Amino acid sequence: MLFEVPGEVKSASLNTAAAPFPDFLIDNHSLPDLVPQYHAASMSNSLADSPESQAIRHEIADLEKRLRDANARLNSIEDREEADSNAPSKVLRSDGPFSASSHHFLLLLSDSALPLGSFAFSSGLESYLAHSRPSSSFPAFLEFSLSSYASTTLPFVLAAYRKPEDLLDLDDALDAAIMCTVGRRASVAQGRALLSIWDRSFSSALPPGASGAAVESLKGIAGLMKSASSKESSDLPPASAHLGPLFGTIACLLGMSLQQTAYVFMLSHVKALLSAAVRASIFGPYHAQKLLASVEVQEGIQAVIDQQWNTKIEDAGQSVPVMDLWIGRHEMLYSRIFNS
Repeated sequence: MLFEVPGEVKSASLNTAAAPFPDFLIDNHSLPDLVPQYHAASMSNSLADSPESQAIRHEIADLEKRLRDANARLNSIEDREEADSNAPSKVLRSDGPFSASSHHFLLLLSDSALPLGSFAFSSGLESYLAHSRPSSSFPAFLEFSLSSYASTTLPFVLAAYRKPEDLLDLDDALDAAIMCTVGRRASVAQGRALLSIWDRSFSSALPPGASGAAVESLKGIAGLMKSASSKESSDLPPASAHLGPLFGTIACLLGMSLQQTAYVFMLSHVKALLSAAVRASIFGPYHAQKLLASVEVQEGIQAVIDQQWNTKIEDAGQSVPVMDLWIGRHEMLYSRIFNS
């Protein structure tokens, strides 16, 4: 709306950047004030169309697009993590070829009644009690034993699962890596027991037509062990049949996942230690089950698995040297209830 005052013209609404001002709207008094505003608006329009400003606008558009993509990826990850948190643990999943029956074999391999002969060995616990009185502590020994067993044996279990065709080479490498003679005897005794279980029991339960590198490797090492038993005892056996590589190969063939294999292997070791502790009168069976169900044991098993998940067999080795001393001195005890 325009209204006139003697000697000047005032505007209640005037857009100076849109177009040149008509002469009839501007008198001689207001023209000097409006011309600089008009030139400034015209200059800003010309700068907005410059190549440099266009490049900046393109850069801003690109950054906005990248931000939208990053937000989309973040939302996808958060949705997946939320779904994983509501789903069962990875340890309970099975990705193997025979997933319908793999849970059944998982329970069989984790069963304390599996005739591996683990109950006959204390994994150094009896020697630890004899050499550490009166300050012996089972929780401390359990932590030492978990770390030691995982660092020396678990990499071979994982390697055998990933490449079952290398079973014989892995068995030979583990035989050379074990420094303690008593520990080597225990590993071989339990490994040969597991091989017998596979040959006499599990092999007949495979689906028809099951074959592959794992089957051929197991048949090969079983044949070598049978041929070695018919030769003179002074000859070196062509294979040792250690527990670790055999467990990984059999678990792979039975359709268990790699996470399941590692967890069951370490859990079986903990169960054997607790069984030995009960028979050594450290505590009773109810306390043993309390320890087995504890969060500390679960987290301890998962921690050593995570630590050794990508360890190469060349880097596997004893992380607790005193464990070899305890295990090795077991056969020197005056009286003992476990095998050496």
